[in-house]
Amino acid sequence: MSVWRKLVTAVKGGATEAAQNVVDSQAIRILEQEIREAKEELRKSDHARTQILAKCKLAQQKVDSLKTSIAQYEEHARKAVDTDRQLALDCAQKVSDLTVELEGEQAYLDQFTQSEKQLAGNISQAKANLKRLEQQVDMVKATESVQKAQVAVSSRHMGANSKMKTATESLSRIQEKQKLRNAELEAAEELATNESSDDLEKRLAEAGIHGGKSSADDELKRILGQ
Repeated sequence: MSVWRKLVTAVKGGATEAAQNVVDSQAIRILEQEIREAKEELRKSDHARTQILAKCKLAQQKVDSLKTSIAQYEEHARKAVDTDRQLALDCAQKVSDLTVELEGEQAYLDQFTQSEKQLAGNISQAKANLKRLEQQVDMVKATESVQKAQVAVSSRHMGANSKMKTATESLSRIQEKQKLRNAELEAAEELATNESSDDLEKRLAEAGIHGGKSSADDELKRILGQ
């Protein structure tokens, strides 16, 4: 491969990586927007499901009412058959008409019930998927924050952050100066204590008081018990 082709390949690779970095930097923002939009759509879906449930309830009430009416007219037909056959036939016809209406309402109810069940399943699955996506986004954001903190802290050890490195070096110098100053203060205090002690011994000797430093003769007399 010629040098020129290698250069072109390197440039293309760098451009691709840069483009990917741009896309990645926007990924969280895009996902969060998608999540907000998905939540809004789910809210609408919940509302639509509520409307279907209301229609199911009304359809069920209509079916129950028709079944009650059919049972009543069947009872009327049985009672009228011996006294008024025409009335019994009219009741039977009414039962037939109501049965046809019942079949239509039952089909209507079954259709809404099936739609509601399917919609409920889809909504439940969508909410579960959305929850997992939110968890992943939260985890990525948390990990990103932790890694940024780790980079900021570790950069002073790697020398990657010149400002951090300079500040750390200044901190070390200040600490060393403080240690030196503490040592100087301790030494000065010791000297002052020694000078005070020497002065007191000198004053005692001048006053002829043997409370200061004992001479060799005094120490010998003490040893001999004299």
